[in-house]
Amino acid sequence: MNLITAIKLYVEKMCNESGPGMKTILLDKETTSIISMAFSQSDMLQREVYLFERLDSGRSNERMKNLKCIVFIRPTKQNIQLLADELRSPKYGAYFIYFSNIIPRTDIKFLAECDESESVREVKEVYADYLCVNPNLFSLNINSSMHRLNWLPDALGRTVQGVLAVLLSLKLNPVIRYRAGSVVSQTLAKQIYEQICKESSLFDFSRTHENGAAPPLLLILDRRDDPVTPLLHQWTYQAMVHELLNIHNNRVDLSNIPGIPKDYRELVLSGDQDEFYGNNMYANFGEIGSTIKNLMEEFQRKAKDHKKVESIADMKNFIETYPQFKKMSGTVQKHLCIMGELSALTTKRNLFEVSELEQEVACKAEHSAQLQRIRKIIADERISVDDAIKLVALYALRYERHANCDTSSLLQIIKTRGGKTAIVPSLIEYAGTHMRQGEIFNLVRISDAVKLTRNLIKVVGNNFEKKLQFVMYMFSKIYFFM
Repeated sequence: MNLITAIKLYVEKMCNESGPGMKTILLDKETTSIISMAFSQSDMLQREVYLFERLDSGRSNERMKNLKCIVFIRPTKQNIQLLADELRSPKYGAYFIYFSNIIPRTDIKFLAECDESESVREVKEVYADYLCVNPNLFSLNINSSMHRLNWLPDALGRTVQGVLAVLLSLKLNPVIRYRAGSVVSQTLAKQIYEQICKESSLFDFSRTHENGAAPPLLLILDRRDDPVTPLLHQWTYQAMVHELLNIHNNRVDLSNIPGIPKDYRELVLSGDQDEFYGNNMYANFGEIGSTIKNLMEEFQRKAKDHKKVESIADMKNFIETYPQFKKMSGTVQKHLCIMGELSALTTKRNLFEVSELEQEVACKAEHSAQLQRIRKIIADERISVDDAIKLVALYALRYERHANCDTSSLLQIIKTRGGKTAIVPSLIEYAGTHMRQGEIFNLVRISDAVKLTRNLIKVVGNNFEKKLQFVMYMFSKIYFFM
């Protein structure tokens, strides 16, 4: 059940079925992202795909009848119309059309009528309608899904399509369970179930479960039952990079950071293409400094070996290992850039202190002491307004029904700093005690959670800065020499 593997198999299928020879691939905005998150451009070149074009943007009218065209698009009304226009006046010699999800028969008939030159060789559905972030995590890039606690129609439709594509690509016909009393969960579950019933022939995976194993389970949860976790700062590598630098389609934009080398202003972070990242994306921030130091030492050893080119055998070995050495050099430099910026932001925003207080509010009921600490810290100009709002939101959720709850005075401090105070009341309306099932603040052993956070902060504070500075210094020396 590897989502990246599933996407790769579909793309391999497209390239193989179109046969040998030079090809172009025609994409839309979303399928461009879907492919780029699973394949690099060099990977596609190895599959004889030499030209990438967008169906939904301006293109050259030059005829290239010697090229085959793989079309990989979502089956939207706009894309169907654009593809129909393409087929009425074909630019390429042959078209192999693949839709990323289920397409109505009426649309297929319409496209067939437009193909007067009979240039279409294949029309198929491949269920690659999601962006694979990790082998076990996908995204649909939906920026806004709800309005006044109800689904936005477009967001609901896209979510249903994305989940169906995942189920089909993994060959799963699941039992569906959802959070009782949650209208949004029930609505999503109902629409997914209706689509599975409607397309029952596609979901006939009975042979897969002939051994008597329990059927797969699709579990739909409501975020309002745990509004706390998204408010806490994360201290694992991937989560920190996303929260502090933003990962979009497996890319991190560092172009606005002074001093970043030109080649490292946009970095690709893919566990499938970057072994170091794949092995360390869930590692704690404090451990990454040691890991990079070990990687640096290995790089140093290989750099010394590359200096010893004294014979024909040495030259041959150098030529054979140089691509790997160059790749390792890029990996070290890339992660040093990221870790350097994470370290700078952590210090600048005083995140160690903020995170410790977050954990104490989430895990400890000490209203008076915590209220005083929150007042002090959110008034500190070193603390970003966003971090201050999250602290107040945590306090409001924790002490919503406390007799001495003083959220209003904390919001007044936020207001003086120009923050959006309406966020906190909206959060209480969305996920307050009256909306949640069960208690969320008494599920963690207090001493363990706070101790874990304090130990992490202690380790990071004592060791990470020195290790990172040393590694960056040593790398600059080697890199300059090379």
